[in-house]
Amino acid sequence: MLQYLIILLDDTSYSYCHYSDIKTERRLIGLDTLKRGILFAMKENLNIQFVYPDYELPEAYREVIDSIDHTDIKPSAVSDGADVVVVNGCRSLEQMTVDIGVSYVLRTDKSDLFANYRLIMEVLTQATRVNVVLTDVETFTDDDFAGYKRVLGELSENVEKLYVGGKTPQLNILTDRMMLDRMNNCGAGDNNLTLAPNGKFYVCPAFYMENETNDVGDLDSGLHVKNKQLYKLDHAPLCRICDAWQCKRCVWLNRKTTLEVNTPGHEQCVAAHLERNASRELLSNIRKCATFLPEREEIKEITYLDPFEIKEQW
Repeated sequence: MLQYLIILLDDTSYSYCHYSDIKTERRLIGLDTLKRGILFAMKENLNIQFVYPDYELPEAYREVIDSIDHTDIKPSAVSDGADVVVVNGCRSLEQMTVDIGVSYVLRTDKSDLFANYRLIMEVLTQATRVNVVLTDVETFTDDDFAGYKRVLGELSENVEKLYVGGKTPQLNILTDRMMLDRMNNCGAGDNNLTLAPNGKFYVCPAFYMENETNDVGDLDSGLHVKNKQLYKLDHAPLCRICDAWQCKRCVWLNRKTTLEVNTPGHEQCVAAHLERNASRELLSNIRKCATFLPEREEIKEITYLDPFEIKEQW
Protein backbone atom coordinates (compact mmCIF):
# COMPACT_ATOMS: atom_id res chain seq x y z
CA MET A 1 0.00 0.00 0.00
CA LEU A 2 1.26 3.45 -0.92
CA GLN A 3 2.54 5.36 2.13
CA TYR A 4 5.09 7.91 0.93
CA LEU A 5 5.43 10.46 -1.85
CA ILE A 6 8.95 11.61 -2.68
CA ILE A 7 8.99 15.03 -4.34
CA LEU A 8 12.09 16.07 -6.25
CA LEU A 9 12.23 19.84 -5.98
CA ASP A 10 14.68 20.26 -8.85
CA ASP A 11 16.37 18.23 -11.56
CA THR A 12 19.58 18.74 -9.58
CA SER A 13 18.11 17.42 -6.34
CA TYR A 14 20.82 15.40 -4.63
CA SER A 15 20.81 11.64 -4.98
CA TYR A 16 20.41 9.84 -1.67
CA CYS A 17 20.60 6.32 -3.11
CA HIS A 18 22.44 4.18 -5.70
CA TYR A 19 21.70 6.31 -8.75
CA SER A 20 24.00 9.13 -9.89
CA ASP A 21 23.20 12.82 -10.21
CA ILE A 22 23.05 12.75 -14.00
CA LYS A 23 21.12 15.97 -14.57
CA THR A 24 23.27 19.07 -14.22
CA GLU A 25 20.94 21.88 -15.38
CA ARG A 26 18.60 23.35 -12.81
CA ARG A 27 14.89 22.87 -13.36
CA LEU A 28 12.92 23.90 -10.31
CA ILE A 29 9.55 22.24 -9.95
CA GLY A 30 6.74 24.64 -10.86
CA LEU A 31 5.05 26.21 -7.85
CA ASP A 32 1.65 25.06 -9.08
CA THR A 33 2.99 21.52 -9.63
CA LEU A 34 4.37 21.55 -6.11
CA LYS A 35 1.03 22.59 -4.66
CA ARG A 36 -0.81 19.95 -6.68
CA GLY A 37 1.67 17.30 -5.56
CA ILE A 38 1.07 18.20 -1.92
CA LEU A 39 -2.68 18.10 -2.49
CA PHE A 40 -2.36 14.66 -4.10
CA ALA A 41 -0.43 13.42 -1.05
CA MET A 42 -3.03 14.86 1.31
CA LYS A 43 -5.90 13.17 -0.55
CA GLU A 44 -4.05 9.84 -0.56
CA ASN A 45 -2.94 10.25 3.07
CA LEU A 46 0.74 10.00 2.13
CA ASN A 47 3.80 11.14 4.03
CA ILE A 48 5.89 13.57 1.96
CA GLN A 49 9.66 13.55 1.59
CA PHE A 50 11.17 16.57 -0.18
CA VAL A 51 14.54 16.11 -1.89
CA TYR A 52 16.49 19.36 -2.25
CA PRO A 53 19.11 20.72 -4.66
CA ASP A 54 22.28 22.40 -3.38
CA TYR A 55 20.91 25.94 -3.50
CA GLU A 56 18.41 27.86 -1.39
CA LEU A 57 14.82 27.79 -2.64
CA PRO A 58 12.77 30.95 -3.15
CA GLU A 59 10.71 32.07 -0.16
CA ALA A 60 7.44 31.24 -1.93
CA TYR A 61 8.54 27.61 -2.20
CA ARG A 62 9.58 27.42 1.42
CA GLU A 63 6.16 28.71 2.48
CA VAL A 64 4.36 26.03 0.45
CA ILE A 65 6.64 23.28 1.74
CA ASP A 66 6.11 24.37 5.33
CA SER A 67 2.34 24.20 4.89
CA ILE A 68 2.44 20.40 5.30
CA ASP A 69 4.19 17.97 7.65
CA HIS A 70 7.13 16.47 5.79
CA THR A 71 10.70 15.17 5.83
CA ASP A 72 13.52 17.28 4.34
CA ILE A 73 16.34 15.43 2.56
CA LYS A 74 19.13 17.94 1.88
CA PRO A 75 22.75 17.96 0.72
CA SER A 76 25.28 18.96 3.35
CA ALA A 77 25.86 22.31 1.59
CA VAL A 78 22.35 23.52 2.53
CA SER A 79 21.59 21.29 5.49
CA ASP A 80 19.92 23.82 7.81
CA GLY A 81 16.67 22.35 9.11
CA ALA A 82 17.26 19.00 7.39
CA ASP A 83 15.91 15.74 8.74
CA VAL A 84 18.27 13.76 6.51
CA VAL A 85 21.63 15.09 5.29
CA VAL A 86 23.29 13.56 2.23
CA VAL A 87 27.09 13.39 2.12
CA ASN A 88 29.08 12.31 -0.93
CA GLY A 89 32.29 10.46 -0.10
CA CYS A 90 33.86 9.50 3.22
CA ARG A 91 36.35 12.37 3.12
CA SER A 92 33.43 14.81 3.30
CA LEU A 93 32.79 13.52 6.83
CA GLU A 94 35.99 15.19 8.04
CA GLN A 95 34.62 18.73 7.70
CA MET A 96 31.05 17.90 8.68
CA THR A 97 29.38 19.22 11.82
CA VAL A 98 27.12 16.53 13.29
CA ASP A 99 23.71 17.70 14.47
CA ILE A 100 21.76 15.78 17.09
CA GLY A 101 18.55 14.18 15.81
CA VAL A 102 19.62 14.30 12.15
CA SER A 103 20.16 11.18 10.05
CA TYR A 104 23.07 11.08 7.63
CA VAL A 105 23.28 9.31 4.28
CA LEU A 106 26.83 8.57 3.13
CA ARG A 107 27.04 7.82 -0.60
CA THR A 108 30.34 6.15 -1.30
CA ASP A 109 31.95 3.79 -3.79
CA LYS A 110 34.03 0.76 -2.88
CA SER A 111 37.45 2.36 -3.32
CA ASP A 112 36.50 5.33 -1.14
CA LEU A 113 34.92 3.11 1.52
CA PHE A 114 37.83 0.68 1.72
CA ALA A 115 40.32 3.54 2.04
CA ASN A 116 38.41 5.85 4.40
CA TYR A 117 35.88 3.80 6.37
CA ARG A 118 37.53 4.79 9.66
CA LEU A 119 36.00 8.24 9.24
CA ILE A 120 32.57 6.62 9.68
CA MET A 121 33.67 5.43 13.11
CA GLU A 122 34.42 8.98 14.19
CA VAL A 123 30.99 10.24 13.07
CA LEU A 124 29.21 7.37 14.85
CA THR A 125 30.45 8.64 18.20
CA GLN A 126 28.24 11.72 17.66
CA ALA A 127 25.54 10.88 15.10
CA THR A 128 22.30 9.10 15.92
CA ARG A 129 22.10 7.36 12.54
CA VAL A 130 24.30 6.88 9.48
CA ASN A 131 23.12 5.11 6.31
CA VAL A 132 25.88 3.89 4.02
CA VAL A 133 24.92 3.58 0.35
CA LEU A 134 27.33 1.76 -1.95
CA THR A 135 26.93 3.39 -5.33
CA ASP A 136 28.81 0.73 -7.29
CA VAL A 137 27.87 -2.49 -5.52
CA GLU A 138 26.97 -4.07 -8.87
CA THR A 139 30.68 -3.98 -9.82
CA PHE A 140 31.90 -5.94 -6.78
CA THR A 141 34.31 -8.82 -7.41
CA ASP A 142 35.34 -11.61 -5.04
CA ASP A 143 38.25 -9.45 -3.87
CA ASP A 144 35.85 -6.57 -3.21
CA PHE A 145 33.58 -8.83 -1.16
CA ALA A 146 36.59 -9.85 0.91
CA GLY A 147 37.44 -6.20 1.42
CA TYR A 148 33.85 -5.37 2.37
CA LYS A 149 33.79 -8.21 4.90
CA ARG A 150 36.95 -6.81 6.48
CA VAL A 151 35.49 -3.28 6.65
CA LEU A 152 32.27 -4.58 8.21
CA GLY A 153 34.31 -6.46 10.81
CA GLU A 154 36.28 -3.40 11.86
CA LEU A 155 33.21 -1.18 11.93
CA SER A 156 31.44 -3.85 14.00
CA GLU A 157 34.19 -3.84 16.62
CA ASN A 158 33.79 -0.10 17.07
CA VAL A 159 29.99 -0.20 17.14
CA GLU A 160 30.20 -2.95 19.77
CA LYS A 161 32.37 -0.74 21.99
CA LEU A 162 29.87 2.13 21.66
CA TYR A 163 26.92 -0.12 22.62
CA VAL A 164 28.76 -1.65 25.57
CA GLY A 165 29.62 1.89 26.65
CA GLY A 166 25.94 2.85 26.74
CA LYS A 167 25.56 4.51 23.34
CA THR A 168 23.18 3.21 20.67
CA PRO A 169 24.23 4.59 17.28
CA GLN A 170 22.52 3.19 14.19
CA LEU A 171 24.59 2.15 11.19
CA ASN A 172 22.27 0.63 8.60
CA ILE A 173 24.70 -1.98 7.28
CA LEU A 174 25.26 -3.38 10.78
CA THR A 175 22.55 -2.49 13.27
CA ASP A 176 19.37 -2.57 11.16
CA ARG A 177 19.31 -6.35 10.84
CA MET A 178 19.58 -6.70 14.63
CA MET A 179 16.43 -4.64 15.14
CA LEU A 180 14.22 -6.08 12.40
CA ASP A 181 11.82 -9.00 12.42
CA ARG A 182 10.74 -8.74 8.79
CA MET A 183 11.87 -7.30 5.46
CA ASN A 184 12.42 -3.55 5.49
CA ASN A 185 13.26 -2.86 1.86
CA CYS A 186 13.19 0.40 -0.09
CA GLY A 187 9.60 -0.21 -1.22
CA ALA A 188 9.83 1.83 -4.43
CA GLY A 189 6.82 1.11 -6.62
CA ASP A 190 4.97 -0.43 -3.70
CA ASN A 191 4.82 1.84 -0.64
CA ASN A 192 6.46 4.92 -2.17
CA LEU A 193 6.51 6.74 -5.50
CA THR A 194 8.26 9.86 -6.77
CA LEU A 195 6.91 13.09 -8.24
CA ALA A 196 9.45 14.76 -10.54
CA PRO A 197 9.72 18.45 -11.53
CA ASN A 198 7.97 17.67 -14.82
CA GLY A 199 4.75 16.80 -12.94
CA LYS A 200 5.01 13.07 -13.66
CA PHE A 201 5.22 10.10 -11.30
CA TYR A 202 8.09 7.60 -11.28
CA VAL A 203 8.82 4.40 -9.41
CA CYS A 204 11.76 6.19 -7.78
CA PRO A 205 14.09 9.11 -8.58
CA ALA A 206 16.52 6.77 -10.35
CA PHE A 207 13.98 5.93 -13.05
CA TYR A 208 13.43 9.65 -13.69
CA MET A 209 17.14 10.45 -13.81
CA GLU A 210 17.73 7.56 -16.18
CA ASN A 211 14.97 8.42 -18.66
CA GLU A 212 12.01 10.79 -18.30
CA THR A 213 9.87 8.43 -20.40
CA ASN A 214 9.94 5.92 -17.51
CA ASP A 215 6.97 7.66 -15.90
CA VAL A 216 4.07 5.78 -14.29
CA GLY A 217 1.45 8.52 -14.62
CA ASP A 218 1.06 12.21 -13.86
CA LEU A 219 -0.94 14.63 -11.76
CA ASP A 220 -3.60 14.94 -14.45
CA SER A 221 -4.26 11.30 -15.31
CA GLY A 222 -3.22 9.68 -12.03
CA LEU A 223 -1.05 6.62 -11.38
CA HIS A 224 -0.57 3.85 -13.95
CA VAL A 225 2.05 1.44 -12.59
CA LYS A 226 2.34 -1.49 -14.98
CA ASN A 227 2.55 -4.93 -13.38
CA LYS A 228 2.56 -3.27 -9.97
CA GLN A 229 2.45 -6.66 -8.27
CA LEU A 230 6.09 -7.18 -9.30
CA TYR A 231 7.19 -4.46 -6.87
CA LYS A 232 5.69 -6.36 -3.93
CA LEU A 233 7.69 -8.75 -1.78
CA ASP A 234 5.34 -11.68 -2.35
CA HIS A 235 6.17 -11.55 -6.07
CA ALA A 236 9.93 -11.63 -5.50
CA PRO A 237 10.86 -15.33 -5.53
CA LEU A 238 14.34 -14.83 -4.08
CA CYS A 239 13.61 -12.07 -1.60
CA ARG A 240 10.49 -13.54 -0.03
CA ILE A 241 12.51 -16.50 1.35
CA CYS A 242 15.48 -14.35 2.40
CA ASP A 243 16.23 -13.12 5.91
CA ALA A 244 18.73 -10.38 5.02
CA TRP A 245 15.95 -8.07 6.14
CA GLN A 246 18.10 -4.93 6.08
CA CYS A 247 18.71 -5.24 2.31
CA LYS A 248 17.18 -2.34 0.40
CA ARG A 249 16.32 -4.60 -2.56
CA CYS A 250 16.76 -1.67 -4.95
CA VAL A 251 14.32 -2.26 -7.82
CA TRP A 252 16.23 0.11 -10.11
CA LEU A 253 19.44 -1.81 -9.47
CA ASN A 254 17.53 -5.06 -9.94
CA ARG A 255 16.37 -4.00 -13.38
CA LYS A 256 19.84 -2.77 -14.25
CA THR A 257 21.55 -6.06 -13.35
CA THR A 258 18.93 -8.74 -14.04
CA LEU A 259 16.39 -6.91 -16.25
CA GLU A 260 13.72 -7.82 -13.65
CA VAL A 261 12.57 -5.35 -10.98
CA ASN A 262 11.78 -8.19 -8.55
CA THR A 263 15.08 -10.10 -8.86
CA PRO A 264 18.34 -8.76 -7.37
CA GLY A 265 21.70 -9.38 -8.96
CA HIS A 266 24.32 -11.62 -7.38
CA GLU A 267 26.40 -8.69 -6.12
CA GLN A 268 23.53 -7.01 -4.28
CA CYS A 269 22.63 -10.30 -2.59
CA VAL A 270 26.16 -11.16 -1.49
CA ALA A 271 26.79 -7.67 -0.09
CA ALA A 272 23.51 -7.86 1.86
CA HIS A 273 24.39 -11.26 3.30
CA LEU A 274 27.85 -10.11 4.34
CA GLU A 275 26.08 -7.33 6.25
CA ARG A 276 23.63 -9.85 7.72
CA ASN A 277 26.42 -12.09 8.95
CA ALA A 278 28.33 -9.16 10.43
CA SER A 279 25.13 -8.14 12.25
CA ARG A 280 24.83 -11.68 13.60
CA GLU A 281 28.33 -11.49 15.02
CA LEU A 282 27.75 -8.01 16.42
CA LEU A 283 24.53 -9.03 18.17
CA SER A 284 26.21 -12.07 19.68
CA ASN A 285 29.17 -10.03 20.96
CA ILE A 286 27.00 -7.31 22.51
CA ARG A 287 24.94 -9.94 24.32
CA LYS A 288 28.10 -11.34 25.89
CA CYS A 289 28.52 -8.03 27.72
CA ALA A 290 24.94 -6.95 28.44
CA THR A 291 21.29 -7.84 28.08
CA PHE A 292 20.39 -6.55 24.65
CA LEU A 293 17.21 -7.00 22.63
CA PRO A 294 16.06 -10.03 24.65
CA GLU A 295 12.84 -10.22 22.64
CA ARG A 296 14.81 -10.82 19.43
CA GLU A 297 15.89 -14.32 18.44
CA GLU A 298 19.47 -15.05 17.52
CA ILE A 299 20.27 -14.48 13.85
CA LYS A 300 20.77 -17.96 12.45
CA GLU A 301 24.04 -19.07 10.96
CA ILE A 302 23.87 -19.75 7.22
CA THR A 303 26.14 -21.46 4.73
CA TYR A 304 25.43 -19.29 1.66
CA LEU A 305 25.78 -15.67 0.57
CA ASP A 306 23.28 -15.71 -2.29
CA PRO A 307 19.82 -17.32 -1.89
CA PHE A 308 20.10 -18.51 -5.48
CA GLU A 309 22.72 -20.97 -4.23
CA ILE A 310 20.04 -22.87 -2.29
CA LYS A 311 17.29 -22.71 -4.89
CA GLU A 312 16.93 -26.50 -4.74
CA GLN A 313 15.65 -26.14 -1.15
CA TRP A 314 12.73 -23.86 -2.07
